[in-house]
Amino acid sequence: MPTDLSDQLVVALSSRALFDFEEENRLFEQADDRAYMQLQSARLQIPANPGVAFSLVRKLLAFNRPDHHRVEIVMLSRNDPVSGLRVYRSAQRHGLPIQRGVFTRGRSPYRYLKSLGAHLFLSANGPDVEDALQAGYPAAHVYPHSTRAAENFPNELRIAFDGDAVLFSDEAERIYQAQGLDAFVAHEAQRAETPLPPGPFKPLLEALHRLQQETRDAQTMRIRTALVTARSAPAHERAVRTLIDWNIEIDEAMFLGGLDKGDFLKEFEPDFFFDDQTRHCESGAAAGPTGHVRSGVINQK
Repeated sequence: MPTDLSDQLVVALSSRALFDFEEENRLFEQADDRAYMQLQSARLQIPANPGVAFSLVRKLLAFNRPDHHRVEIVMLSRNDPVSGLRVYRSAQRHGLPIQRGVFTRGRSPYRYLKSLGAHLFLSANGPDVEDALQAGYPAAHVYPHSTRAAENFPNELRIAFDGDAVLFSDEAERIYQAQGLDAFVAHEAQRAETPLPPGPFKPLLEALHRLQQETRDAQTMRIRTALVTARSAPAHERAVRTLIDWNIEIDEAMFLGGLDKGDFLKEFEPDFFFDDQTRHCESGAAAGPTGHVRSGVINQK
């Protein structure tokens, strides 16, 4: 009987999202893929250093037990199979039990997300992220230069989300971009009791919520989520009511009204933060691992 991943949280990510392959990638961009392959082959015995998504992956895998796998991590990479050997060896040396992977040697791998039933795709390749989002999968372009996750919460997976164009649709953001702040506030106040349409990352939040409920009484790993949004009162109410309508709990909510998100993220210490605006991503990357969600009207300019 074939293995079924439908009851697991499935996260697919590229090799540059999991490991620090920036030096190797510069060679790939300057030469051809054969020079890159030769370098990776020569370094097979040298484990790669952790990358931006390393903490996220390590903590997700900690939810698994020998008799119950709740999370599946899959490498989904433009790397060639030879370079994939170093990815697997590096994962083994770092104690990450990653078994599955797809290596496409320069071709976009996003089409395999459907076969995997992926709840998240992380990649350092922007076009691959855009393709995945257009296909309906939560995906983010990782910032390889992000500050690595802090170690103050070793038994707690901490993930922060922006609201509009990430958890929610960009319906309200379009009003703001077209008509300004006052129109946005009025629009949201008038529709406070009308749930926002879902955004690209609702499926991931749902999957995390299920995992959180399943492990609430666990003595090992737990999940803590945060909504970090530029909304403020009275526009905050529609966001909260939307989550209630979805029957999803968020542990922390920050309605910042334009304040810099980075300062608040430094206090929250996320293992990953997702936002659709590059200025917030740059600020977030100084606080911890960050991914740009290339969706919504703000990314169509």
